[in-house]
Amino acid sequence: MERVAIIGASMTRFGQRDAWVNELLAEAGEAALDDAGIGGGDLDHLYVSNMASGEFEGQTGVPNALAHDLGAMPAYTARIDQTSSSGGAGVYAAWQSIASGASDCTMLVGGEKMTHRTTAEATDVIASLTHPVEYKHGVTLPSFAGLTARLYLDEYDAPRESLGKVAVKNHRNGVDNPHAQFQKEVDLDTVLESPVVADPLRLYDFCPITDGSAALVFCPESVAAEYVPEDEYAVVSGIGGATDTHVVHERADPTTMGGVADSSDIAYEMAGIGPDDVDVAELHDMFTILEFLQSEDLGFFEKGEGWKAVEAGVTDRDGELPINTSGGLKSKGHPLGASGVAQVYEIYEQVTGNAGPRQVEADTGLACNVGGFGNCVTTTILEGTQ
Repeated sequence: MERVAIIGASMTRFGQRDAWVNELLAEAGEAALDDAGIGGGDLDHLYVSNMASGEFEGQTGVPNALAHDLGAMPAYTARIDQTSSSGGAGVYAAWQSIASGASDCTMLVGGEKMTHRTTAEATDVIASLTHPVEYKHGVTLPSFAGLTARLYLDEYDAPRESLGKVAVKNHRNGVDNPHAQFQKEVDLDTVLESPVVADPLRLYDFCPITDGSAALVFCPESVAAEYVPEDEYAVVSGIGGATDTHVVHERADPTTMGGVADSSDIAYEMAGIGPDDVDVAELHDMFTILEFLQSEDLGFFEKGEGWKAVEAGVTDRDGELPINTSGGLKSKGHPLGASGVAQVYEIYEQVTGNAGPRQVEADTGLACNVGGFGNCVTTTILEGTQ
């Protein structure tokens, strides 16, 4: 099996954009081709990670349109939809295409256009990923987050302020990310006094509705140096995907995300490392409580100890294990199909030493992209070659 390298990457500005999804995808795709020093005609496979272009825009056939816009014909195209983990699933598909030998050069572009819809409309589109039994009762992902946050705080005697400190940290990181939707710090009082959305979670515990796109270019590691200098590419040393129960209330412990634990076990084994070897991580903080749950189920901290790590500054940018140096979904934004790709983009920038003011000391990084409330997960590990 071929080892897989990432030789180019890009990310558009996230936020409220006038462009539609096809334009956003082309913007990121063109920039990633330029970063890799190749043209659209060099691509064998072209994947698009996207959850709901049909539901949000009435637009289908987006991979084919992108192939046209990038001059990538006759590359094979496919749309990858795995709800809010579509980006991570796209990374997995692109990795497979190279590792299997089916493609010598693959591009993945993830994107979503959401801000033209009302919050209620966007929430309903996203809630459609829940089980029909849950959906017909009006269950949404924010309601799951509130219930789980209450259980976690009570079970592990965690202060409500610890969740607020996740938001404060990630907004602080987002200030130095020129692509982030929010580049403004918030203080703890602002977070704790914001309107209640799903008790105990408030407005600043949630990520925003976002437009944006991100892209990655993959090739076999054996030829990566033919495209870019050796210290300018990263290697996918481990990747794993897993699922959990689709009905959330069927889980023995709602504060445990089995898909996160299982996917990371696969990725760690493939990479030949453990949680202690990870230098920087991008986690799917669609809600602040998810940063606690994922950091524990990835093995970074003991169960019920994730909140203590945040309180102690362990996950700060200058801490022992920086988490969400990009600002996370909380500050950077969450354009559904793009988020998992943008997570890997940030890790790629970190392990190649190109993260600018966000740079931390990192040889190995991990990205965890979650669909729904842990229904499906992809964990990716990148290593630098510096």
